[in-house]
Amino acid sequence: MSKNVLVLSGSPRKGGNSDLLCFQFMMGAKAAGHQAEKVNLREMEIGYCLGCDHCKQHDGVCVQKDDMGKILEKMIAADVIVLATPLYFYNMNGQMKTMIDRVYAAYPKIGNKEMYYIMTAADERKEMMETTLEGFRGFACCLNGAEEKGVVYATGVWKIGDIKGKAAMTEAYEMGKSV
Repeated sequence: MSKNVLVLSGSPRKGGNSDLLCFQFMMGAKAAGHQAEKVNLREMEIGYCLGCDHCKQHDGVCVQKDDMGKILEKMIAADVIVLATPLYFYNMNGQMKTMIDRVYAAYPKIGNKEMYYIMTAADERKEMMETTLEGFRGFACCLNGAEEKGVVYATGVWKIGDIKGKAAMTEAYEMGKSV
């Protein structure tokens, strides 16, 4: 059965390491016969959550008129959600965290998703990525029926393209293919 795969790329750099891993994941998913779409958060206008609760009184519609409404629609429609971020000071970057915070408007509507996480870091130590992974897991805990299916840890990548030739490229492809 074909699945709808949504890849949310927090990479601020076009062709950055986490962005390249997103592409690999998508290619694997498409090779397995699934539909896959990538949303580049760097290209989206997403304001910070205002905590005003307008969304709770208006069926999940945020008072802000930006690109987040479109992203929420895609998240609701997806069977699989992939969250990808470079690590900034051992945590997800601001683009990803801002998007996650804005899911507040409609998170009860985003249920029964397969979740995959892609993380890149300059640090060589995989254990230094645990804070980011726990952030992703905390988010998924708020989504009814979300199930973690896989994690790609890409360490030792700093400059654009450092990921090329690393095992994480194959891992991301194979993980996408296994969806």
